[in-house]
Amino acid sequence: MAHGPRIVDLDRLVIRPGSGWARLPLLAGGVGALFVAVSIVLAMGSEDSAKQFFHSWLVAVVFFLCIGLGSLFFVLIHHATKAGWGVVVRRLAENLACTVPLMAVLFVPVVALGMYDLFHWTHADAVAHDRLLQVKEPWLNETGFWLRTAIYFAVWSGLALYYRSASRRQDESGDEALSRRMARFSPVGVFLFAVTLSFAGFDWLMSLEPHWYSTMFGVYLFAGTVISAFAALTVLTLSLDFTGHFRGVITGEHLHDLGKLLFAFTVFWAYIAFSQFFLIWYANIPEETNWFLSRLHGTAENPAAWRPATMLLAIGHFAVPFFFLMPRTIKRNRVLLLIGALWMLAMHLWDVFWLVMPNLHREMTFSLLDLTSLLGVGGLFVAMVSWLMGRGALLPTRDPRLVESLAFENI
Repeated sequence: MAHGPRIVDLDRLVIRPGSGWARLPLLAGGVGALFVAVSIVLAMGSEDSAKQFFHSWLVAVVFFLCIGLGSLFFVLIHHATKAGWGVVVRRLAENLACTVPLMAVLFVPVVALGMYDLFHWTHADAVAHDRLLQVKEPWLNETGFWLRTAIYFAVWSGLALYYRSASRRQDESGDEALSRRMARFSPVGVFLFAVTLSFAGFDWLMSLEPHWYSTMFGVYLFAGTVISAFAALTVLTLSLDFTGHFRGVITGEHLHDLGKLLFAFTVFWAYIAFSQFFLIWYANIPEETNWFLSRLHGTAENPAAWRPATMLLAIGHFAVPFFFLMPRTIKRNRVLLLIGALWMLAMHLWDVFWLVMPNLHREMTFSLLDLTSLLGVGGLFVAMVSWLMGRGALLPTRDPRLVESLAFENI
């Protein structure tokens, strides 16, 4: 449903030189570079420090990469369905998606230096004495890992850069054929996205414990990825609204839909997480159950080693946001929705930490490198997003569905 057109001040839809947003790339980039340097120095302390660094770095890169990939999915599905309501926030999603090439660069240390410290299957002596690793060697080998990683990032970066470039060209030309072209290609993009994200999850996260396997893990990662993207998109949208850039553009109607999507994928994540756990518990196959046993029962000395982390994930990633985000009033309240979105970003970070760190520590442990890696990668991520935001209008100014989006109203 739509209401009458509103007057929008186009001067507010760009980042002006000298504003706080214009200074953010330099500030965030400086903070990111500083903490990257601190992380490298800390990693040089010992062999254990190096292992900790690569695990902490993997958590940070995967967390911020998920935001970019989830945003890419939003752009693709938005064009595939020819949706009108989200045009006003689509440019922000395009900018978030275009951080993927940066994450490709930041992933290089994992591929070039950290594979031996991260992945048990890279140890030749371990493979020689493990029949299961020998069977999986045609897939789990370093050459294949490097090649597939390059393909993943090439596909994601190509899609992200193409859609943002086409959208910006439309700002200049107003050519509606660009929208039709993007819509026609988006189903192919969604297919490529689904396949590459699933296999990346298998390679980078599931193979940390190579004896374990789950056919649902790709969908599990997808659910968390989309949650992180909608949460980040909500935070960014509200931040621009609070600073006046989206005054007269973003209404409670748009926020309501962002809140509904955040709520819906929170439920979807819980459904997939529980289904994966329940099927593995019911089948009771050792290769599958060991992964959950380490996160629920820990060690003989400390049976509850990772159980608090698992319980926090179940409660914080589902129970709390389920009841918090359910009411209509929460979704339409800027401050409360911002709190909910920030909470879901924190929970997704905890989810990635929970996926990676039991590979290194048998008991729940925190390291200074966890913080410095997160701040280093996060600072560069924020710098990239804010730099992209300053390179053009904050929304697609000549998209043929922009008027529909501005006048959007929930039924």
